[in-house]
Amino acid sequence: MQEFYFKQVDDGTFCITGYVGDEAEVVIPTDRVYTILSDRIFRGHSEITSIQIPDTVTDIGEFVFDGCANLRQLTLPSQLKTLWGLSFVRCGVEEFVLPDQLRIIPPFAFKDCKNLRRVVCGAGLEKIYSWAFGGCDLLTEENLIHGPGVEISPKAFERR
Repeated sequence: MQEFYFKQVDDGTFCITGYVGDEAEVVIPTDRVYTILSDRIFRGHSEITSIQIPDTVTDIGEFVFDGCANLRQLTLPSQLKTLWGLSFVRCGVEEFVLPDQLRIIPPFAFKDCKNLRRVVCGAGLEKIYSWAFGGCDLLTEENLIHGPGVEISPKAFERR
């Protein structure tokens, strides 16, 4: 069973505000134009192994994937512009390919992702903030693939 809760936002698109389910493979519906994944919607759902997110999603809130320790397959939407802090904290994904629209990686976005080994940054990335990858013990700066001119905080990999 998968059930999603949503609300319409000012621009006529929709924000997913909640999720109830117990399935390993989650598919976010495409019956509406969803642009926002609100805070904490998949938090603590350790049964989830994969999530399909529509390409229309532009914003991912705080703690959305917190504690999704078995999440292994996740393709970020190509239109993603904004990540909030702690979006992927303690999730199990091993590799992320960040879309070209994403400009910043905020503090704590990938905190304590113990399986994270590789991040490929999109062409539009400008800045990686302090503690963005704190506690990602398997991720090294050599495995953070980014273009020239990306400003990386000297504390990007530090724990806090």
